[in-house]
Amino acid sequence: MNSYERFAIVYDELMQDIPYDQYVEWVKKHAPNKQYPHLLDVGCGTGTLSLLFHQEGYQVSGIDLSEDMLAVAYERLQAKGITIPLFTMSMDELEGFTELDVVTIPIDSINYLTKTEAVIETLKRIYDSLREGGQLFFDVHSLFKMDHIFMESPFTYDDGEVTYIWYTEPGEDEHSIYHQMTFFVKEKASGLFERFEEEHFQRTFPVEMYVKLLKGIGFVDVEVTADWTDETPTEESERIFIRAIK
Repeated sequence: MNSYERFAIVYDELMQDIPYDQYVEWVKKHAPNKQYPHLLDVGCGTGTLSLLFHQEGYQVSGIDLSEDMLAVAYERLQAKGITIPLFTMSMDELEGFTELDVVTIPIDSINYLTKTEAVIETLKRIYDSLREGGQLFFDVHSLFKMDHIFMESPFTYDDGEVTYIWYTEPGEDEHSIYHQMTFFVKEKASGLFERFEEEHFQRTFPVEMYVKLLKGIGFVDVEVTADWTDETPTEESERIFIRAIK
């Protein structure tokens, strides 16, 4: 079973604590909507951010590797009477986009690339897809979160409709993690709980490496902040935000 195959069913409910509005404000601050700039949402998942960017006037397209996640996104957009082009595509195989104004890789999506070569290929393809002066926005798990916070499992959740038990253990690569999650989801019709399991692998890299890779590809003015603020990361920051200009 592919990562996020069944997780798409409960993804939105479990991501309610993510301040998506702040993500939109971060992008708007540096790439304000002028004459409907074209924005590509990489790893768009169930379309929450794609919808918000569309509502802010951006001309949005989205890609994701999971057809199940895109199916949820399509239904979300259809319910609003909105059409956004969605494509099943791996970020390290990005193609078919040119002269983009903005590219986002939100909510640690790039951490699902566990090989350095895949990260480099993704950044190169995004660079080639941006117009001169176009901007890339993405966030990653910090080393501290990957190596320490994730090691405090098991994590549990239960709201009466969805229950999960989430175990983690170190992956084979440095600063990588293996997630094993067991879900119990209540079916509305029967009231019975369906059980399914998910396995996820993630890896992060030092901030300095991301900056080096971006500059080596040709990006300039690389800016690094942390934890939904304008502050410089500390040793205990959990989420790193990176912005770079072509």
